[in-house]
Amino acid sequence: MSGGAVPGPDGALRCPWGLSTEDYVAYHDEEWGRPVHGDDALFERLCLEAFQSGLSWITILRRREGFRSAFDGFKIASVAAFTDADKERLLADAGIIRNRAKIEATVANARVLADWPAGELDALIWSYAPDPARRAVPRTLADVPPVSDESTALSKALKKRGLRFVGPTTAYALMQACGLVDDHLADCVARGPRP
Repeated sequence: MSGGAVPGPDGALRCPWGLSTEDYVAYHDEEWGRPVHGDDALFERLCLEAFQSGLSWITILRRREGFRSAFDGFKIASVAAFTDADKERLLADAGIIRNRAKIEATVANARVLADWPAGELDALIWSYAPDPARRAVPRTLADVPPVSDESTALSKALKKRGLRFVGPTTAYALMQACGLVDDHLADCVARGPRP
């Protein structure tokens, strides 16, 4: 396989990973790479990318509603108020990934972010969006990097502000998922300007 865009059941060309399951087709076509704004929405994506570390994204995607329920919709103020009892509840919740370090980091990150002015997380993350005109359009999966200078800088900025589980790879995955970069392949039906 060349790693280039491949035809889906409808004949439209897509990134190969976006065709591996029905869940991925919908996520690829309707969400991945589309701009996400808002502190709570970006907090959710940041948390889910951190939980994905070391796992397949499909594992997280299929548990996303469980995560949303367990973490009160990823409302920063709500998660910041979680107690030790809430953390124990989360460790017993089969609807999420029960990783103590990641749960602790999620609550700790919410507590940090709860002290930020409204819109600051959104502004900080989006300030690291690279100029699309200066980025090569990927033609194959091999052209898509796991990290970038911008994701490394974003990771450092988030860590400096006290956030955890935000390494350069996690930061780049966040940038891809939230539309800061468009890593849909050149021939992919989902690439480019959207309404």
